[in-house]
Amino acid sequence: MSIVVNLYYTGTDGSARRFAEEMEASGTADLIRKENGNEQYRYFFPMDDPETVLLIDAWRDQAAIDAHHASPMMAMIAQLREKYDLHMRVERYVTDEDGIPSADTQFIRH
Repeated sequence: MSIVVNLYYTGTDGSARRFAEEMEASGTADLIRKENGNEQYRYFFPMDDPETVLLIDAWRDQAAIDAHHASPMMAMIAQLREKYDLHMRVERYVTDEDGIPSADTQFIRH
């Protein structure tokens, strides 16, 4: 099982994208990727909304998320969110332990 958290950061005048760029350039994103239990930490840019950045953040379990939230990096992230005046929307998902059903595999091109 994994817990996948989609965080939508929205700002104005490109601030969400600058936030993601600073997270990468500062090395903070790489430090998070190296945390115990992190399975994915990647930024994406919706084509229909230039003021939003999507972070897909996946963790092994809730304990790994809790440890991340208790880490010193959370203060850095909070500071950058304030710096760029970002607002957030969050979605959480638990991965499907059974994987992709065989009936769906015909729609996947590898």
